[in-house]
Amino acid sequence: MAIQLTSKTIAILATDGFEEVELTKPRKALEEAGAETHIISPKESTIKAWDHDHWSDAYDVDVSLDEADPHNYDGLLLPGGVINPDQLRTNKKAVQFVTHFLHEGKPIAAICHGPQILIETRELEGRKMTSYHSIKTDLVNAGVDWVDQEVVVDRGLTTSRNPDDIPAFNAKMIEEFSEGVHKSMPPT
Repeated sequence: MAIQLTSKTIAILATDGFEEVELTKPRKALEEAGAETHIISPKESTIKAWDHDHWSDAYDVDVSLDEADPHNYDGLLLPGGVINPDQLRTNKKAVQFVTHFLHEGKPIAAICHGPQILIETRELEGRKMTSYHSIKTDLVNAGVDWVDQEVVVDRGLTTSRNPDDIPAFNAKMIEEFSEGVHKSMPPT
């Protein structure tokens, strides 16, 4: 029997420059498992996708970051792309939103460059993670045990390296979201 997420609402935090397949494919998998998903962004109407080496389609924002309440969400998806996480990591409200999930032990799935915003939370010490290779040093400097694997799970935090890993990423993300709250990390 397939894992069902029918009672779950998942936040997808993104802004302009997210890698398109790193949002669309995981979102589709979540919705096919029965989850409700909301794209949350500092922008209020639409965000523009990046497709490997060029701009792509615009996607509707469901909830502005100013209006989003992290208590309303059971899990968090952080797509990558070079531009998207770099913009989000400098947004104080975005960092606070993500920090809520870490403190509450709610599952988070981050792919490619997506973990960059997690670094800003200063809550990664001792975590085992993976990412796109170019941010390995940033994660190691944040206290992460970085490994080069297609998917890594550590107490509800699911990470993967790049779009090639999406099938494994989606499977583990859905599993972790179905399990719900994990042991929370104490604030540092």
